[in-house]
Amino acid sequence: MFNVSLDVRAIKQEINQLFSLTTENGVTMSVLVQQQAPEFTAQAVMPDGQFKEVSLSDYRGKYVMLFFWPLDFTFVCPTEIIAFSDRAADFEKLGVQILGVSVDSHYTHFAWTNTPRTEGGIGKTDYPLIADLNKQIARDYDVLLDAGIALRGLFLIDKDGVVRHQVVNDLPLGRNVEEALRVIKALQHFEQHGEVCPANWQEGDRTIKPGVAESKEFFSAEYKA
Repeated sequence: MFNVSLDVRAIKQEINQLFSLTTENGVTMSVLVQQQAPEFTAQAVMPDGQFKEVSLSDYRGKYVMLFFWPLDFTFVCPTEIIAFSDRAADFEKLGVQILGVSVDSHYTHFAWTNTPRTEGGIGKTDYPLIADLNKQIARDYDVLLDAGIALRGLFLIDKDGVVRHQVVNDLPLGRNVEEALRVIKALQHFEQHGEVCPANWQEGDRTIKPGVAESKEFFSAEYKA
């Protein structure tokens, strides 16, 4: 696949190009799906309000829903953090650990949790809020803007630490927690049954047996006249 005469640096560049998308403006964005999720260790505010150093590897053996928001004490961000916190029990039932990350310090996160929701705060959250003060986590997940804040990236990481789903929104666009739950259920259905989930699939809907002959069972039922 690669020219054996190339040096190690050139080989790495070729590999990176295989797993990247380049826009018309020459901006490169990594596609992490099917790749090992970048490891990190950082300070976090825990649900009990304590500060603790956490690592992604702490959650190996569980699914992880890792999401980034741009900045604390802003506008769309608290609505997302609260929405994920309000559904934390549903994620937990599916064996999923939510981890939230921004470039703010853990002290700022703590102050935000102690600000009432009616005043733009987030109150108590039921998952760790990670401080990415040196911006390395956002950089590794390729969601860091030149302005020094993260885009609204969301990554579903499986039990083996592999990214299985990612979505990145621009700053004005809040994410849909129901969709995050739907994708997790779809992945788990595939892992348990070996059947793939079609467009707009919801739990309990018909799925597809992968294979030319086997898939016709779905298509004949789904698109019958």
